[in-house]
Amino acid sequence: MNIGEAAEQTGLPPKTLRYYEEIGLVRPARSANGYRAYSETDLHRLTFLGRARALGFTIEECRALLALYSDRNRASADVKRIARDHLDQIDAKIAELQAMRATLSELIEACAGDARPDCPILRGLAGEKGKAV
Repeated sequence: MNIGEAAEQTGLPPKTLRYYEEIGLVRPARSANGYRAYSETDLHRLTFLGRARALGFTIEECRALLALYSDRNRASADVKRIARDHLDQIDAKIAELQAMRATLSELIEACAGDARPDCPILRGLAGEKGKAV
């Protein structure tokens, strides 16, 4: 299967497939004319990568997960650790976004939003308290 067909089958852009090959996540065979020839195993790995990336796993986490997936002697605890660490990172990002939202919400609430030049949002962004900007 050529790169266009593999891209269509996996839902990943050809550029991504080339990148994954460049960094060694997938190694398609080459035909006599030098074109990439993706196997069913390659497609399976690419689908795995697409799903893992959609869940926010980093390239290095994907590399580790692929290695574990291929290792029939793996310990599921190793897979769980990677997933748990990633979930902890997601939770930290959510907490950070919630704090950002709360701060921005307070600034929006404090702003009259009328023709006056005084703007608590701009003051807050500038780190100023109570001064007109």
